[in-house]
Amino acid sequence: MRRFDRLSTFSLVASLLSSAAYAQEDPAAAPDPAPQIEEEAGEQLFVTGSRIARQDYVSTSPLVTLGQETLESTPSVGVESVLNQLPQFVQGQNQSAIGAVAGGGRATLNLRGLGETRNLVLLNGRRLPLSNAFAVVDVNIIPPNIIENVETITGGASAVYGSDAISGVVNFRTRRAFEGVELDARIGSSFHGDAGTRSFGVLVGTGTRDDRARAVLSLSYNDREVLWGSDREEFFALGVLSSFIAQGTYVPSATNLPDQSVVNAVFAQYGIAPGAVPNSRSLGFNDNGTLFSQIGASNYRGPTTGLFSTFGGIVRQPVTMQEYIVQPLHRLNLYGSAEYDLTDSITAYVQALHTDYQVTGQVGWTPTLFVAPITIPVTNPFIPADLRTILASRPDPTAPFTLNQRFVGFEDRKFISDVNVTQYVFGIRGELGVSDWTWDIYGLHDSMDLVETQDAALLLSRLQPLLNAPDGGASLCAGGYNPFGLAASTSVSPACRDYVETETHDFTETSQDVLEANLTGGLFALPGGDVRFAVTGTYRRNRYEYDPDPIRENGDLIGTLASVPTQGRINVKELGVELLLPILRDMPFAHTLEVNLGYRISDYNITGTVNTYRAEGLWRPIRALLIRGGYERATRAPNIGELFSTSQTGQVQFGSPPSGGDPCDVRSAARTGANAGQVRTLCLATGVPAPIIDLFQYTTVAIASATSGSTALEPETADTITAGLVLSAPTGNPWLSGLSLSADFYDIRIRDVISQVSAVTTLNKCYNLDGTNPSYDPDNAFCQLISRDATGGISVVSTPYLNLGGLRTRGVDIQADWRLNLEETIGVPGRLHLNAVVNFLDSYRVQILPGAAFVEYAGTIDGTQAATTPPVGLPLPKSKIFANISYGIGPGTIGLRWRHLPSMRDVTSVTRPANPAPGVPSYDIFDLNAAWEVNEQFGFNLGVTNLFDADPPVVGGTLGQTQPGTYDIIGRSFYAGATIRF
Repeated sequence: MRRFDRLSTFSLVASLLSSAAYAQEDPAAAPDPAPQIEEEAGEQLFVTGSRIARQDYVSTSPLVTLGQETLESTPSVGVESVLNQLPQFVQGQNQSAIGAVAGGGRATLNLRGLGETRNLVLLNGRRLPLSNAFAVVDVNIIPPNIIENVETITGGASAVYGSDAISGVVNFRTRRAFEGVELDARIGSSFHGDAGTRSFGVLVGTGTRDDRARAVLSLSYNDREVLWGSDREEFFALGVLSSFIAQGTYVPSATNLPDQSVVNAVFAQYGIAPGAVPNSRSLGFNDNGTLFSQIGASNYRGPTTGLFSTFGGIVRQPVTMQEYIVQPLHRLNLYGSAEYDLTDSITAYVQALHTDYQVTGQVGWTPTLFVAPITIPVTNPFIPADLRTILASRPDPTAPFTLNQRFVGFEDRKFISDVNVTQYVFGIRGELGVSDWTWDIYGLHDSMDLVETQDAALLLSRLQPLLNAPDGGASLCAGGYNPFGLAASTSVSPACRDYVETETHDFTETSQDVLEANLTGGLFALPGGDVRFAVTGTYRRNRYEYDPDPIRENGDLIGTLASVPTQGRINVKELGVELLLPILRDMPFAHTLEVNLGYRISDYNITGTVNTYRAEGLWRPIRALLIRGGYERATRAPNIGELFSTSQTGQVQFGSPPSGGDPCDVRSAARTGANAGQVRTLCLATGVPAPIIDLFQYTTVAIASATSGSTALEPETADTITAGLVLSAPTGNPWLSGLSLSADFYDIRIRDVISQVSAVTTLNKCYNLDGTNPSYDPDNAFCQLISRDATGGISVVSTPYLNLGGLRTRGVDIQADWRLNLEETIGVPGRLHLNAVVNFLDSYRVQILPGAAFVEYAGTIDGTQAATTPPVGLPLPKSKIFANISYGIGPGTIGLRWRHLPSMRDVTSVTRPANPAPGVPSYDIFDLNAAWEVNEQFGFNLGVTNLFDADPPVVGGTLGQTQPGTYDIIGRSFYAGATIRF
């Protein structure tokens, strides 16, 4: 596979300025939909959700718009952090926070909690570059200073845009007509003096005197500082308690256990009662040569705070304290557009987008995890005397023993993602010369190159020889490696670091090619106006290639999962038709009555032909009331990752007993409940060794899962129903003329859902924690997906992509907007603006397998986001509120924003109702913002987010665990920005 040639920013600027054409038709140039019932005459308009241009617009589908002011009122440098506050969104893959090391630093969007692959993200109505094999768009690539607003259609839109638009469309609209120069700068920071952000941008717009040529160029830079878990120790001191500790532990083999009387004798020297430390228990190493029992912390003489913990009587290391909870980001965005009128009726255009950014993830020091067991021979010279005594009592005293350790003496693990994204659009549009028909033909090419570097990976092939060497490895590097105890294991010589550590590079490429032609115009007149149509023909091709470092591919990295090369290509040919039928206008009981129809046929080279269609309508019986609704049949074809992925491994957190962890652990609710005997028998049958079945404890909080794709997958099918009302007050009343209200019901039902049965769900179902294996049958389909090693530990859970059951969600969105001129109403200078967007979630039901019952998840939250499949969008609050109030006088405005989440049950109340984890309380955040336009050339804004410094709630009943993105982990922060125009 080729290594990537970076595109020079300067060469891209030159190519933009030398182009004689531009691609900004902006098929999303709709007026602000708040209030949504206003009509506009004059210029023809396009709106997200339709390709038909018209001179007035009212939305037949629910539409939410975020303006530039809202996007700017945050210290974050990521637009996704603002969108995720809207009730229609659920936290997507925000790689700015906690443990995000395998996502390439992506920031993604998730509508309705139906998953990032089921909503379509557009820029000016056109598809954005893909960031991975699963057709997920990374919104990091959109330059913040070009965004005018963001329109979100929250109903299906496959009939207009094709696959991936099941839950809706998010369309970023750029600033169109702009002349002059605009400079902007923003800084932000927490009140702790950390988590700083910086943003700088320049926007230039110009045109020729005769206005035949126009161009816009934008350059912006964004920077986000790192935040460590230890910087918020008051919350994360017990975050993700790992059993892999710096002191190291001896892990007894179930088939070669030491003599219990010898263990008793050794611990009696420390004053520990006989039998208090079972012979199957992992033993750790104190710096004075004595041993301690990891479970029970018997004779533990090490630190208990900071990076160490004895919470729950177990010696562990809180991983969140060691890692980045906000990842550092450095991003350069370049956007350019130009257009040239070839004739009075034909315009050529070009648009280019380029982004370079780097994100670094870090999850603490490397543990002995996800590789073949690291063993130590009894000839190792560093073995403590008391451990030698215990080892000698085993049935096979000369056998090597297993070491578990977190290698604090080496460098911590950093995962550096360097992303390079480029997209070009070239097109030509014009008038056909028939009636008012217009045409538009464009070609689009984009590519994404991702280099993921692990900068201090540890090689198993180097560490194991150090441990095997009779001199402890001193002949291989200065001092060798002594893993026994905190002081010894952290005193690694530079020579040994260089010997064991290496740097790896994984390469990912995606590309997309689109060729599209559109024809739109009027056909004939109806009583309500001209029947209008749009015909669209599209060809789209996507390519993906992943080439891991050979070291990773060979499984030679300690603490890091192996992966194999993957590649795939898909293409689709589509034809779509839309009709707008204005049936009546200005008639009794029908101020407006119209219907919008759409149909699309799509031919995929892998999965065949699918059809999508929709019928929507609106009726305004009086000017102040609009009634709208519709039905859509939507589809989602499987993407490259779901089709072609070879076995790709990942890490899944599954908590600790009793409410989480391995059901075979003797501390788990499954082993102590009413059916403990049947669970014990099933654990034996699925790989837990008999000698330790009644002592078995699995203290690791994460397991490995293996994902694989299939070309036998079929497309998903969805039916979406929407129905709503929009009210606006009549003009003439100063109290009511600025008031508008909307309420929209939605019901989305997806069949043949393409997803995985998650590792945690598989465990729950195999061991009958949710009642789906009442006979405790080891041949159960879910049990067959679980593999255990010789010690009984879970080595991997298979999670292949399948057409599973279904997803069903329904609810109501409510929007309210009230603008008051206070001078006209109460005689006080100024203006008052109140705005609120609210979602009420009535139901979110999941069917795991075809024919199975649907299970209700509404009102639940999942700390690991891995406990259920296919709902990848937890939390799913029953309500969500995003409200603003602002007061303005002259050029100044001050506002207060309120974000509310209600209390929620933990997802385990559904997945294992007999022993659920605690839920979370309600959560409220208030943000204060202010802006002042000093004059036409200068303005500034500033604000405070999380005004009252609300703490994030504990999720899953596990201290130090929450949901970043859903809850604020940074705390009270401020931002300040300024704009200069000339």
